[in-house]
Amino acid sequence: MHFGSGVLDLVARLCAGGPLSIARLTAGADVTRQAITKHLNVLADAGIVRDLRVGRERLWEVEPRQLEEARRCLDRISRQWDEALARLKLAVEGEEH
Repeated sequence: MHFGSGVLDLVARLCAGGPLSIARLTAGADVTRQAITKHLNVLADAGIVRDLRVGRERLWEVEPRQLEEARRCLDRISRQWDEALARLKLAVEGEEH
């Protein structure tokens, strides 16, 4: 698992499983506990996840508002690319005639 898919996998697991400990997130993963911790810290710095203290345990959960904002941003970028590709297609087709 490389960095990009590792981060996406963590977000997916947290979305599906609710708050999870690093031990639970590491179980079945093909990356080290240290790598998962680094991924979680990057996500926390971006505001995508946060950690909670439950007794002596540290659990991680998704920040739904930030995830929704990221989705809106990606949707906007996707629309911009679709529009740019449509303009390019029209330009190329116009040159062919």
